[in-house]
Amino acid sequence: MGVWDLLLVGLVILLGLCGVLLPAMPGSLLVWAAVMWWALKDPQPVAWWVLVGATVLLLVSQGARWALPPRRLRMNATTLRMLACAGAGSLLGFVLVPVLGAIPGFLAGVYLFERVRLGRHADAVAALRTVMRAGGSGILAELFTCQLIAAAWVGAVLWG
Repeated sequence: MGVWDLLLVGLVILLGLCGVLLPAMPGSLLVWAAVMWWALKDPQPVAWWVLVGATVLLLVSQGARWALPPRRLRMNATTLRMLACAGAGSLLGFVLVPVLGAIPGFLAGVYLFERVRLGRHADAVAALRTVMRAGGSGILAELFTCQLIAAAWVGAVLWG
């Protein structure tokens, strides 16, 4: 598989990661489809193992999301900016503290956004709890799963 093909797969994975944070965009399916396309174009054993792992992770993630309360965030401009901050915090946490830093990074992104918006620590913590109960936990589960798949893909591309 050529460099341009790998770059295109990486861009689709990045689009899928952003799509997890946007409403009505199938982010996890885009990530899975990019990994499947890569595995079909580059039929190495490691590619197939990454595809199988991605499929299992996404099925487990969807099961976990169905087990969570079926609430939805109300989408407006503030919510989209808050999700962008949460996504940036999750990505930064994923890079700084490999893998496990994504969860506190997501929470820190929501907290910092709410702290700037509301001004007080107590109000920001209350808003963080509200966001996580209203659907933030499902978004976090899906985003974390897609980040794991993206990391596995990057590792497989660099490894072989």
